[in-house]
Amino acid sequence: MNRVELVAPAGDLEKLQFALHYGADAVYLGGENFSLRQRAGNFTLDQMSLAREITREYGAKMYVAVNIFARNYDLGSLASYLTSLSRLKVDGLIISDPGIFLYAREYAPELPITISTQANTCNWKAVQFWQELGARRICLARELTLREIQDIRQKTSLELEVFVHGSMCVAYSGRCLLSNYFLHRDSNRGDCAQPCRWRYHLVEEHRLDDPLLIEEDRSGTYLLSSKDLCMIEYLPLLIAAGVNSLKIEGRMRSLAYVSIVTKVYREAIDAYLKSPHTFQVQEEWLQELGHAAGREYTTGFYFDSHPRHSQAYQVSKSSPLYQIAGLVYEKSEGNRAAIKVCHQIGCGDMVEIFRNTPSLTKARVVALWNQEDEPAEILHPGAIGFLEADKPLYKFDLIRKKVAESLA
Repeated sequence: MNRVELVAPAGDLEKLQFALHYGADAVYLGGENFSLRQRAGNFTLDQMSLAREITREYGAKMYVAVNIFARNYDLGSLASYLTSLSRLKVDGLIISDPGIFLYAREYAPELPITISTQANTCNWKAVQFWQELGARRICLARELTLREIQDIRQKTSLELEVFVHGSMCVAYSGRCLLSNYFLHRDSNRGDCAQPCRWRYHLVEEHRLDDPLLIEEDRSGTYLLSSKDLCMIEYLPLLIAAGVNSLKIEGRMRSLAYVSIVTKVYREAIDAYLKSPHTFQVQEEWLQELGHAAGREYTTGFYFDSHPRHSQAYQVSKSSPLYQIAGLVYEKSEGNRAAIKVCHQIGCGDMVEIFRNTPSLTKARVVALWNQEDEPAEILHPGAIGFLEADKPLYKFDLIRKKVAESLA
């Protein structure tokens, strides 16, 4: 059985390191231009060079998204950018625009190309089209069913990639015009304002002076908000269908989200590949994904081309069970470590240590110090400091607290 690749999002250099630590085979990221996530941290060319060194240390791959739909004025600086990526020897480009594809073939011909999900590749003949032009991989449209993916696999030899976890766009493979219409922020150029997550009121057109408001709750109606995709329970079906790469959405998600989701999918994939016939989805996997989620989950279009249960009807976001109190970025002596504080943490707090091991570790905060190494009773969000626990701490640990305890 071929080893399937797990691809995680890297919105910035720190998220990249955590994604790799928690088990990603590859990461995808964007530069300061030409990428569909303008408001992610994104990478300068110097940062990409450092990221390339880090991925090599992990034996992982690094793909760079160049997946905007370009205008004429974009093309002037595109050639030099692609040449720079070629010099960095990145492992591949993610492209949706045919014009950018041709530029890449000319200025970075040795770099493998993945056709982005934004290209809406929905049938095997379209896959064949891109293959004949020189693409190495296709990230298939999210609207495809599992059966359609199986048919494509039977008729083509190109590497196939699918999204298995993360946000779903209400528009066709993300090609939305609402953001541009409302705020002049073009989602097809990486600047989506996510109007699908807004609250709306539905008004009957013949009663404009006496509106009949159709509401789900007093805040309005989430007419366009989708649940998040989650395929953790169906990984065996995707792998059996011949999918080569499983992708996690989320370059703008938090570092903790990327770490937790990557770890869970890493464990699930490894468990299945180790023993396909005895594979079972573990309850702790589902629990961790539930803790990480901001919305309810759906399987999207994989089992139904017209899914009726993928819309988030009640609320756009659910209340989290945990808060990430801090991130360990350097181990000190004994049980002391340097941390970045995300939510308030105090001496005596009971915490859980989430790390790249099968089980969680419960611990108590013994002592805190501020950035100047002065004793402190509390560290506040945004602070850099030091924490000593009654259990060992290691670099890349996530220190989290239950929300109820955080508010106590």
